[in-house]
Formats: sequence, structure tokens, C-alpha cells
Amino acid sequence: IIFYEGRNFQGRSYECSSDCYDTYSHFNCCNSIRVMGGHWVGYEKPNYMGYQYVLGRGEYPDFHHWMGFNNCIRSCQMFPPYRGAYRMRIYNRPDMYGHMMEFTDDCPNVYDRFGHHGIYSCNCMEGFWIFYEHPNYRGRQYFLRPGEYRACMEWGCMNPMIGSFRRMRSSLM
Repeated sequence: IIFYEGRNFQGRSYECSSDCYDTYSHFNCCNSIRVMGGHWVGYEKPNYMGYQYVLGRGEYPDFHHWMGFNNCIRSCQMFPPYRGAYRMRIYNRPDMYGHMMEFTDDCPNVYDRFGHHGIYSCNCMEGFWIFYEHPNYRGRQYFLRPGEYRACMEWGCMNPMIGSFRRMRSSLM
């Protein structure tokens, strides 16, 4: 992955080939990105905190192309390609209580399928998933690895209102 300070791949750049918990020493701001290979999550703040941006192979000439809210990328992580099955359970209460529904596919509108506006906890049993703030895969993104998430804060969200989600697949990249 190559980060550029200027839009349209101009200005100072930094090429990264592994996880980086703090990019500040390499560049001041990030206005464009080229992903040459692999799958990445960029974070607005150091230590993998703040807004999350899922980045696949391709070119992002400005921060709007990666659905960015600003030009800050302060840490990044690479994650392995995944070709297995996908399975996740979502709950309308914290600690995996309340109404539960299991998913193995994408969901463009959580309320239409789940009947609740909030996902308060979830168990990602298989595969990597992306939660989106709004329906139809828009708004803030939250990257989830396999594991149990007993509260929305555990996936980096302060508000449990998730509008859509999808499986993280190579074909999305």
C-alpha cells in the first residue's frame, strides 16, 4: 500500500508492506492511496483507533474514494485473504442476549432483515465482515475479525445503529 500526501498520487509518499501502528513519522496527511496488493484497514488514529476504512486493491485519488471523513490515516493493518465459509450471529442486546439472527451472506438493510435498528453484540464465527453505519453499504465502516463482540464498542463503534453489513471477500476489492 502506498500513501500520498497530495491528491491524485502527488507529493510525498510512503510505501508500507506490513502493519503500522503510527504513520505520523512517515507522512503528515493522506489525500490519496494506491493499494498494490493485499487487503488493508486504514485507521484515522494511531494504534488502530478511530474511523476505519477497508481498502482493497485499486486506486483512491482522494479521501472521498475510500469513504473518508478527512485526510487522516494514522495506522493501518493488513489482513489475510479468506476463502472459507462465512457465518455470523447478531443480537439486539449487549452480551449476546435478546433477539438473535444468523447470517451467512450480505445484508444491504439490517432493519428489513433483522427487524431491529441496533446491533448491540455479535459473534463472527467464520470470515471477516464489514459493518456500515447506513443501509446499502454507506457511512462509517467497522471491520470485524472472527470472534465475539459483547458490545458495539468492541468493534470501534459508540452507536449500535448499523444499517448494513457484508462479507469481506476478494471480489469486493
